[in-house]
Amino acid sequence: MPSQAKKSEQHSRQCNYQGGDGRRTTRKGGNTMEDGTIVHVDYELYNNETGDLIETTREAVAKEHDAHQENRSYEPMVCIVGGGQLIPGFEEALAGAKKGKETEVVIAPVDAYGEKDAEQVETISIDKLIRAVQDPNALYIGAPVTINGRQGQLSYLAAGRARIDYNHPMAGKSLKYSFNIVDVVEGKEDQVTALLQANTGHSGFEVSFSGDDLSIVLPQTMLFDTNAAMLKFRLVTTIRDAVECGKVSFIEVHEPRGFGVENNDEEETQDEGEDLSSLSVAELKERCKAAGLPVGGKKADLIARLSEEEE
Repeated sequence: MPSQAKKSEQHSRQCNYQGGDGRRTTRKGGNTMEDGTIVHVDYELYNNETGDLIETTREAVAKEHDAHQENRSYEPMVCIVGGGQLIPGFEEALAGAKKGKETEVVIAPVDAYGEKDAEQVETISIDKLIRAVQDPNALYIGAPVTINGRQGQLSYLAAGRARIDYNHPMAGKSLKYSFNIVDVVEGKEDQVTALLQANTGHSGFEVSFSGDDLSIVLPQTMLFDTNAAMLKFRLVTTIRDAVECGKVSFIEVHEPRGFGVENNDEEETQDEGEDLSSLSVAELKERCKAAGLPVGGKKADLIARLSEEEE
């Protein structure tokens, strides 16, 4: 299931099945959701054997399990039913689910990230490991490492030898999902907007169709995204796989610095005393991007930059 990777950033985010053999799930009749349906899903993912929470889109659940991340935006994930981007067991469960109904499903390793493969475990010398990592002092059991272009986890380190496990971190594990389809996205414009937000982490897109041709006005915040150029190519593929469209045009509108900031006394009075600390890190970064300010650093750094800019 998702990469939170990512995801976890991730996150409106899109569900991704990373690892395994990339199979698309073959489903039998009786499905509630048609292939290609775009949905918003709230879910929890647990290790079914230990009961440990692995991932959630619901903030209250994260707090309950002492897994809350301050710089994470908790919101439903965008998934395409039958898109082949989910682990097979969850793909099957999602297709048979109903909007608004909490559903629970246990998924065996074969329908999740596969069984552990002993051939995907390599033993190397510590010298080779040290040459491959940037900071040997940061190594620990479970640490991600890349050896000859392959990413794995350090699973053993002793007696001059190191063992690297290239299996997916959740390989061999039975998983449990508790999920709810909170919304089914209808209308081509809304579907495109949902996909854009899920795949970029930005909001404020203006989407319109002229016949089959699609026009997308990019939000100001995305103009400061250094990955935007490459991202557009992937977005076109994602959109065309999910929504019928012809020509796809991305429109950039470069407003003057300070655009949208009124200097009248009324708005100054309204803005005066705004508690920036009440905003999430993601919201603070959006404001920094819009103001042309750096977005790196901790929450306190972002607040300080915005405060200085206002002064």
